Amino acid sequence: MVNIKLDKTGGLTEALALATEARAQGFSLMLGCMLCTSRAISAALPLVPQVSFADLDGPTWLAVDVEPALQFTTGELHL
Repeated sequence: MVNIKLDKTGGLTEALALATEARAQGFSLMLGCMLCTSRAISAALPLVPQVSFADLDGPTWLAVDVEPALQFTTGELHL
């Protein structure tokens, strides 16, 4: 399994390229994040349909998130 994080790949374009190559090599995909705001998570959302698991809880660790913030309830991200 390859864990893709936008912060570590250099952004959405590189993350999409990594996802394509990893799938071509037979790997399953996971989408992760660093400690980040809702804006950073929003940038990663186009990858969600391509992955087996998405761990996008970075904003839940912040004392104050940006507005408008993504809504998390009982471990689920609501769009």
